[in-house]
Amino acid sequence: MANWRDGAAVLGVGDARVPLEVAASYRARTRGLLGRDGVAGALLLTPAASVHTFGMRFPIDVAYLDRRLRILALTTMAPGRLGLPRLRSRHVLEAEAGAMARWGLAVGAVLRVEAAGRD
Repeated sequence: MANWRDGAAVLGVGDARVPLEVAASYRARTRGLLGRDGVAGALLLTPAASVHTFGMRFPIDVAYLDRRLRILALTTMAPGRLGLPRLRSRHVLEAEAGAMARWGLAVGAVLRVEAAGRD
């Protein structure tokens, strides 16, 4: 997806497909996962080079992605933390803690983002 817009999409993780919410506008990126009790699938913040978990209610997995959606770094953040900006990061993927390990994500993997509703 070259033209990033807020809304639903699908994240391709190997052979698996994960529900994805894209936050491309300033307002959507600023809100992120704040005030939520969880997330179904993942949230992609674009553009983004860092995140924080101040005001979050649950720990999250964070993947820093380059412009080709290649994973540069993976980490888990507890609520109330500030993540450092990552050099070359253009997107940040967030999911509930433990989800990215279940999906088999690893540094160097390239993800796919597809429009919602595609089979």
